[in-house]
Amino acid sequence: MKLEKGKTVVGFAGLGVMGYSMAGHILKGGYDLLVYNRTKEKGLGLLAQGAVWADDPFSLAEKSDVVITMVGYPKDVEEVYLGARGIVAGARPGTVIIDMTTSSPGLAVKIAEIAAEKGLFPIDAPVSGGDKGAREGTLSIMAGGDAGVFEAMLPLFELMGKNIVLQGGTGSGQHTKMANQIAIASNMMGVCEALAYSKKAGLDPETVLRSISGGAAGSWSLSNLAPRILAGDFAPGFFVKHFIKDMKIAIEESERMNMDAPGLKQAFSKYEELAAKGHENEGTQALFKLYDE
Repeated sequence: MKLEKGKTVVGFAGLGVMGYSMAGHILKGGYDLLVYNRTKEKGLGLLAQGAVWADDPFSLAEKSDVVITMVGYPKDVEEVYLGARGIVAGARPGTVIIDMTTSSPGLAVKIAEIAAEKGLFPIDAPVSGGDKGAREGTLSIMAGGDAGVFEAMLPLFELMGKNIVLQGGTGSGQHTKMANQIAIASNMMGVCEALAYSKKAGLDPETVLRSISGGAAGSWSLSNLAPRILAGDFAPGFFVKHFIKDMKIAIEESERMNMDAPGLKQAFSKYEELAAKGHENEGTQALFKLYDE
């Protein structure tokens, strides 16, 4: 499929913290945009800019050349694709379907197999970069699927991200995102511990941050989330509850491969403790609250 601005219709399902911005970039990029979200109010801003509403995933898919999804949990992915009024049921042969949700690699394979029977072209393409990356169009996009389909979709991906890599066949994007989340899990504990240590030692954490963020300890989380922590900003760029979901998938996949992941398991335990204290709808940087008690 060749993408053509003003002719190619892109359907986008899932207008949450990240999906809204991602869909907005596609609309601003010159493509006709259909949108669907369980709560229509979240799409009103895009509708005011020229997007068109679809009543359900089936209706979205039947009118689209490319369908992109950015929903919450694997169960949501399965429902939106394989439900009776889902994307696979509504899509025309030749439609490209791109799931950008962080989900199960096994589910990506299942959807791809069912979609292929109908002549659809599936790509799993989870992202990293949080709300900031989504707003600025600088997400890292990790894709799995057919190389030719991936190349054809690059103009869309380039509207949403900067680091865009095809990792391999179906499910490879999701496996790569699990590796990403494993790296972040232990790193977030380190970021929070470092800031808490700085406070306990009587240092100015902001001054400490200026020193360590540019050295060997530097990381995306240290540069982007540590300042939010110090400002008392725990609003979600990425929800605690969604990170718990991701870590659970990563633990299940690592166990399936007979691999131990102690850092991941420790982080999972800490985030479950955080959620149990009522912080599941805050950003992942809220983990600091456990260290600052």
